Amino acid sequence: MKILSRILIPFVLVSCGGEDSGGDGNPNPEPVPAPQAATLIFPDNNEECNEGENLSDEESRVTFRWNASQNTDSYTVNLVNLNTNTTSQASATTNEVDIAIQRGTPYEWSVVSRASGTNETATSATWRFYNQGPGVENYAPFPAVAVSPARGTTINASGMLTLEWEGNDVDDDIVEYEIFFGTDSNPQTLIATTSETTEEVAVSSNQVYFWRVLTRDAEGNTSQSEIFEFKT
Repeated sequence: MKILSRILIPFVLVSCGGEDSGGDGNPNPEPVPAPQAATLIFPDNNEECNEGENLSDEESRVTFRWNASQNTDSYTVNLVNLNTNTTSQASATTNEVDIAIQRGTPYEWSVVSRASGTNETATSATWRFYNQGPGVENYAPFPAVAVSPARGTTINASGMLTLEWEGNDVDDDIVEYEIFFGTDSNPQTLIATTSETTEEVAVSSNQVYFWRVLTRDAEGNTSQSEIFEFKT
């Protein structure tokens, strides 16, 4: 008689599939919220800035301030000298920053909100101001800004078209605008002198037009806008 021996084979249970739950990484991280736009506080829009520390007859240090925005880690202040049309920047991790700027000079500024972990940004409104200068009793107007047609746009128009712009002055004494218009990239043809902020012009289709505005105040001070262009 044969005796059969029973051989026991150990059985190992192996788990199949599934992600390693012991790691620290999150395969589906929550997206970083986009930063929100800041609200500007100072220098005030279309006003004279008479605060700050005078560093010399030509320069002063001004504290730019804005309301802190949500989901924001840092800010970039964009500052444009409207006399030279040059741009400078300053960075901040709080809602204010000191910047040395020219006295007796018009500026334009805005704030960009940024957040770590995302490339999205948010930009505030754009404000303009005059930095107070020594012995200045009357400031030149701010350069006019195109309203319509917006700069660089293409419009479906032929015949009469209305140009519209915005003008501002710290002293609130603008008396007239001179409008230069044409197909020359540096328009020299004066088409109107007006106290209004609109002017009708004749246009043809398939053309590029350029225009600029000279603003004059009651004291004879003037400012020159940028050259605006549009296509028909």
